[in-house]
Amino acid sequence: MEKLNKIEKIINKIYYLFFVENFKHKLKYNFPKDFDRVDLINYLINKHNYTDYLEIGCDKDQLFSKINLKNKVGVDPVSGGNVRETSDEFFLKNSKKFDIIFIDGLHVYKQVKKDIINSIKFLKEKGIILVHDCMPDSIGKQAVPRYKMQWNGDVWKAIVDLRQNTDLDIFTCEIDQGIGIIKKNKNTSILKIDKPVNELKFKDYYKNYKLYLRVITLDQFKNMF
Repeated sequence: MEKLNKIEKIINKIYYLFFVENFKHKLKYNFPKDFDRVDLINYLINKHNYTDYLEIGCDKDQLFSKINLKNKVGVDPVSGGNVRETSDEFFLKNSKKFDIIFIDGLHVYKQVKKDIINSIKFLKEKGIILVHDCMPDSIGKQAVPRYKMQWNGDVWKAIVDLRQNTDLDIFTCEIDQGIGIIKKNKNTSILKIDKPVNELKFKDYYKNYKLYLRVITLDQFKNMF
């Protein structure tokens, strides 16, 4: 993740807290300490004999280098992976389909939603999409524009948005900053909210995140997927 300019950080924080939202409460999650995104992906690969993997946003290959598949594609415009393009550029030219797609690119609602929708087009019939950073614990962790180094962005809004779709079944597993799980199935629990997604604030998320994200534990995930 890119470094934050100190002046930019101060300006973005003032802007966000004064003109977007100022909310002091924080959440405390029960993320397992011995099971992270690497374990989750390799668990799915081994269980379902997946062969084709796509990763959007590779940074320094913290994840990509640990995926034990020959057929893997990592897309990042700056570093890591094996394709030096933006996700938009990659999807525009891609023709390959994947069993498992992990999205960890630009952590901004509209781009995450676009990455998910594009990924759906190239997902195999029984494939799965995973989305990182869905569960921020404080207002600063999800603020856009960003003003913290540790940053989830407003990825959570993309999950809330698409949980209203009738053709996608979506959950969020409470591990490793929250991992969204998306299957191309009939939505078994359509989310209904009383305001447009772009008007939701962290205060709304704080009060409703389990409903918004359809949060499940790791044990529940293993039983379901």
